[in-house]
Amino acid sequence: MADVIAGRNPVLEALRSGRPVNRLLLASDTGRHSAVAEILQLARAARIPVDYVHRSVIDEASTTSAHQGVIAYAASKDYVDLEDLLALSRERGEPPLYCILDGIEDPHNLGAILRTADASGIHGVVIRSRRAVGLTEAVAKASAGAVEYVPVARVANIAQTIEALKRNNVWIVGIDLGGEADYTQMDFTVPTAIVIGAEGKGVSDLVRKRCDRIASIPMKGHISSLNASVAAALVMYEAFRQRKW
Repeated sequence: MADVIAGRNPVLEALRSGRPVNRLLLASDTGRHSAVAEILQLARAARIPVDYVHRSVIDEASTTSAHQGVIAYAASKDYVDLEDLLALSRERGEPPLYCILDGIEDPHNLGAILRTADASGIHGVVIRSRRAVGLTEAVAKASAGAVEYVPVARVANIAQTIEALKRNNVWIVGIDLGGEADYTQMDFTVPTAIVIGAEGKGVSDLVRKRCDRIASIPMKGHISSLNASVAAALVMYEAFRQRKW
């Protein structure tokens, strides 16, 4: 379970302090008085998703009846900015190597991807702020501690983030069914961002169009696709193999 913060003042203080928050829930019948208005203002500035739900949803999610129609799901670790990832690559003196996750929703998948990212030398992971899992306690547990070592940037728009990376001369390789080439034929020694799609959906059309290349993972059996974390692991380790200078 994620760390749930309940009540207007506790949520407000958490936002004021800069504590990382994955998501806010606000009862749809809650009045927009000063405290709630400031919560919404701070959430907007921090690009924290806000979902308006029936009060019963908050009753069920909260551990206290004194939630006042507001709860926040705190992140297990601070997120970083995209610029922080680029700066880390410069500090390492290595060509950038990132993994972009286009809508991963399963915390166990995200945790497994972070664990492999740490082991294979990925400089950082990029996730979506909406319709995707954040850095919850379940993710931290599934990562076996890797969440403490792999920087994670949370962005509102993956397509725009890809364009920003391209302006920094990062090559974008999407991994999806029907890719024009085998993933092992990609050159991961150059600045690269590997794009992994959501479970059961793959890379979205908008993101797919932004990729420089779409590569596939050859399969021989009867199952049409791999688990997202397994697919990510295969490609990240191919990048690791190529970069063993």
